[in-house]
Amino acid sequence: MTGLLRQPWVQRGVRAALAAGLSWQVALLLPPELSAYAYYAPLGAVIAVHPTVADSASAAWRTVVAILLGFALAVAVSEVTRSVPNALTIALIVALAIGLEQWRLLREQASWVSFAAVLMITVGTDDPAAYVLRYAGLTLLGAAVGVLVTTVLFPPMQLTTAVRRIGRTRELLAGHLESIAAGLRSGELPAPGDWAARAQGLDRALEQMRAAETTVERARRANPRARRWQGTAGIIREQSRALDRVAVLVDDLTTLVVEFQPHRRGLDRVDDGTGWVLAEALDGLAGVVRIPYHAAEDTPDDRDAAITAAVAARTRLTTLLRSSGVADDEGFFALGAVAVGMHRSLEALGARVRFPQTA
Repeated sequence: MTGLLRQPWVQRGVRAALAAGLSWQVALLLPPELSAYAYYAPLGAVIAVHPTVADSASAAWRTVVAILLGFALAVAVSEVTRSVPNALTIALIVALAIGLEQWRLLREQASWVSFAAVLMITVGTDDPAAYVLRYAGLTLLGAAVGVLVTTVLFPPMQLTTAVRRIGRTRELLAGHLESIAAGLRSGELPAPGDWAARAQGLDRALEQMRAAETTVERARRANPRARRWQGTAGIIREQSRALDRVAVLVDDLTTLVVEFQPHRRGLDRVDDGTGWVLAEALDGLAGVVRIPYHAAEDTPDDRDAAITAAVAARTRLTTLLRSSGVADDEGFFALGAVAVGMHRSLEALGARVRFPQTA
């Protein structure tokens, strides 16, 4: 049950339901001319319940502004076009409303301008001032309740989604490296076009991870829980951006291996050949990607072992590069670029040997 309550959609559902109920009850306490239209308040409450406190407040005031703009536009145009057929009046109002919706200040709430304009011209022209007070006023009341509930009732930090997406990206990135390493060992690398298609899943995971990290950053604004979870949010930001940098480097690295295949260009000089050295380097990097944290501060752990293996593989790759003759320019430069990408990737992941072996 606790795990279910951590799901963002469940939390939002609970907040929206509570905000809608509370706003309805509050609206019923208002004077009869307003309480008779209490159903507008839950609408505002639902509009204002968003994944973050900052987004809730932003949606609330932008929606109300958009509604007021639509109402004002409808009233003004209907007054000017009294002698014009209703169809033309409505068409003109909608056209002008869509023009107003291009105002960047309104953002995702812009569509409320045309909705409110059509609503006013169809049901509110008999007493525009009263309709504005009922609709916009009660919507604002409900939105205020929605923002309040979002702020007070487990204000979301969106940490669960971000952690899950970072983990998913980490697994795909490591698998990406291991797949190329296996291809190097078997001599069956995919064609460049096939590899690009296989990498699409990683691209989607990266986009989702970036979006989740951005949401966490927004969730920290005006959030009373932000200080409590500051450390976790900071780790999420650090891990997300490190993986993002590594993914770019790995994309270049694997593209070079797949397209130029330096292990087949006469560069074999050490161990069992360039292909095996490249495979060990990619497997070593995958091991570090899979283990993002140290389990202990003062004793070696699995991450230390992964880093040691990756650094050793990088060293063998660098030795191969230095001892190779320039048998093929493209293959040689591709091999050098892979070595640089390996070094930068480990650096981005904070892969440092903490307990160097002594002779």
